Amino acid sequence: MTALDHALAQAVKPLVDAMGGVLMEPGEAAEDDVILSWEGEEVLAVRLPQLADSLDHILAALERQHGRPLAELDRRTKQSIVRTLESRGAFSVRHGVETVAGALGVSRFTVYNYLNREKSPSEG
Repeated sequence: MTALDHALAQAVKPLVDAMGGVLMEPGEAAEDDVILSWEGEEVLAVRLPQLADSLDHILAALERQHGRPLAELDRRTKQSIVRTLESRGAFSVRHGVETVAGALGVSRFTVYNYLNREKSPSEG
């Protein structure tokens, strides 16, 4: 039985895939990889993606969730996506605003407006 056949691998695979990570045998792990244990035995290693790659995977997951390209969504939905991405730290990634703007089919200025709209007091 390989590490990828283990019950732990099957349990965490959807999460690792959504993050853009890679599952591997513990013996293949590099220093930065995360080793997962099951009942005291190392059974699986996870290589996490670079932060910028994670944003691409998050955007792809949002497209799958909405069933179409993000640029085709209505303004209210795009605003909601920007709020979600902000809460997940997407805009702390270098070029995060540009990446999100491109995916949403809007300008950087529009993304900043969506962000600022949430921070200003709501009107009437």
